[in-house]
Amino acid sequence: MKEEKRKIQLTGGSTLTISLPIKWAREAGIKQGDELSLIQRADHSLLVIPEKEEGEQIKSAELELSELESFEDNFRYLIAHYLVGYDLIKLLSPSGFGAEERKRIKEEVRKRLIGMEVVGESSKEIVLQSFLKYEDFTLRDAIRSMSEIILSMHGDAISALEKGDLNLAEDVIERDNEIDRFYLLIVRQLKAAMSDPELAKKIGVGRQRDSLGYRIIVKSMERIGDHVENIAKNSILMNPESHASVHAPVSLGTQSLEGIKEIGFRTEHIFTKTLASLSNMDMKEANETIRDANALIDTLEGINERVLAEELSITDKIHVLSILESLGRIAKYCADIAEVTINMGTWIAGELEF
Repeated sequence: MKEEKRKIQLTGGSTLTISLPIKWAREAGIKQGDELSLIQRADHSLLVIPEKEEGEQIKSAELELSELESFEDNFRYLIAHYLVGYDLIKLLSPSGFGAEERKRIKEEVRKRLIGMEVVGESSKEIVLQSFLKYEDFTLRDAIRSMSEIILSMHGDAISALEKGDLNLAEDVIERDNEIDRFYLLIVRQLKAAMSDPELAKKIGVGRQRDSLGYRIIVKSMERIGDHVENIAKNSILMNPESHASVHAPVSLGTQSLEGIKEIGFRTEHIFTKTLASLSNMDMKEANETIRDANALIDTLEGINERVLAEELSITDKIHVLSILESLGRIAKYCADIAEVTINMGTWIAGELEF
């Protein structure tokens, strides 16, 4: 609908009224006697929302899987439908689903899409439905869960490296799937909040424009999880003997191991401080976090030089440098989160002053 103008009428001596565009009313299914929600925004504009009727049909879609594309390619289309906000998704296969394909779809849905369950199936169809209500799991809840998993992964990844604990390292790698699940859930929530101010408030997004900031924040957290996973993978590859034993301490030099432990402790502290500044919208603490992250990155240069000077195999040096690089990237992503915190905090301060 193109922009339309309406004149305000005075009726009854004290009531201001305005007519609604008939085309919009028809498309929204509005009829005489229906109620509209009017929401006043900070810029004094009004958002007009038709009231939803009880028992309204859930948002559904059909997705025909392509036989010419790989499983992962097709699953990306499913993820896209999940992120857009479809609550009921019918997966269709013209030639029918094989037993292995059906099993893998179910496993991947359970592993990667929070709230999605298989509710029906036939030879050529698998029906998925989301049972998670957005307001039952707020944005703060999801970010807290992500952060707790990341912190536990980080500590275990360093411990697995130090002790040569293969099982612990593999467990860290497996837990990265949980980070990815929360990331997709939060993106789904934020997309829905962008078009629904009431939902935004229910899940803890005070202002819709904060959705973009939170999207950057959770993406940074997801990338932090990837780098912790990388640390665990390198600790497994560090010593081939570890594959034959649950506990086979890696043959690291003192300088390398102490350097990793030092930077690991500092990155954990920076991440914790970053989350605190975000939770409290503390711009000064966020700025301190950025300074700490930059100082850590500067320190890495000296540690890298010591690693190169140690009597280690070329392969082990590559793994150690990869671990240190991941720790540096974690600090950088913390700084990115802190910058977003400062931006969001500035918006809040500006509104309070206004």
